[in-house]
Amino acid sequence: MWFKNLKLYRLASSYTWTAEQINELLAKEAFVSAGAAAAQSQGWVAPIEQDGRLAYSVGKQLLCAFRVEKKLLPATVINQFTKVRAQELEEQQGFKPGRKQMKDLKLEVTEALIPRAFSLQRDARLWIDPVNRWVALDTASASKAEEILSALGKALYPFPVEPIHVEISPTTAMTEWILSGHAPSNFSIDQDAELRAAGEKAAVVRYVKHALDNEDIQKHVQSGKQCTRLALTWNDRISFVLTENLDIKRIAPLDVLDQDDTKMPADELEKFDADFTLMCAELNLMLGGLLDALREKSLIKAAA
Repeated sequence: MWFKNLKLYRLASSYTWTAEQINELLAKEAFVSAGAAAAQSQGWVAPIEQDGRLAYSVGKQLLCAFRVEKKLLPATVINQFTKVRAQELEEQQGFKPGRKQMKDLKLEVTEALIPRAFSLQRDARLWIDPVNRWVALDTASASKAEEILSALGKALYPFPVEPIHVEISPTTAMTEWILSGHAPSNFSIDQDAELRAAGEKAAVVRYVKHALDNEDIQKHVQSGKQCTRLALTWNDRISFVLTENLDIKRIAPLDVLDQDDTKMPADELEKFDADFTLMCAELNLMLGGLLDALREKSLIKAAA
């Protein structure tokens, strides 16, 4: 149930929809499987198949799922069939096909092969927290996040998502934490990090399962490298990796959370609800602490 990654955004103040309204709006953009001639299709699906709702709600927390179906048609296969067709055409007309003819042949081959291609479906989950104003996508891909947000904006208007702005950049903060050896309150530094110098072709140093309090790291930082990825643990309950773009990756609930769950629901749907509720509660506290440390600008303005 737990999200593995977080692309994090703020819920806009214009957001006023109920779970029922969102379910109706997403239904207009529901997923329909690609036809024989379609290379791709996408749309919203129920995150819990046996429930059926496109906006699954537990309390005020919402879970949605966006599905993309693509036909698996490798370029090598297309090129192979195009080469055969080009040879046939050359025999027919007595000379090799030109650039335009090759382009048309490739298009014809692609259209002919698509109905025979296998389909691959991938779902990405979306968490909406109207109480704490989070919108979080379970993806590590920036292009995938843009695709989902575009679909969300198409279904919900006005667009309900805003970027997060912080006073202290993650890179500056992580560099300071690793240099001082002290993370913010309730956070601890783990043993994975990436240090990068400025510039496109600059040196990169990566540490994996390595103590981060040695002299080498201090020298790298003092020579101008900055920390662009850092493994952290929040409150001994959740481990994750923070990136320079404020992305959160490799989220893993620790054993203490399993120990807290002493009464396991017998029903599968009830267990899912319990897991989702726990995830929302824990991530909300973790994210709140992280953005406090980075001094989120919207919160600073709100408090002023």
